[in-house]
Amino acid sequence: MTGEKKKKMTRQEAGKKGGEKVARERGTEFYREIGRKGGEKVSAERGPEYYRKIGKKGGEKRKK
Repeated sequence: MTGEKKKKMTRQEAGKKGGEKVARERGTEFYREIGRKGGEKVSAERGPEYYRKIGKKGGEKRKK
């Protein structure tokens, strides 16, 4: 590389590039599996009342 400067990558660009690589390499089943595991963990730790609470919030207007 003579006379050329490398452009630095922003964190946003680096994150996008990494996320796209993971998606290509592991596919959609990977995301399903980690989502399922995360949901089970939250359910075990917080219980059904947590889901009622966030479900109710989903139908409410946000405060500005």
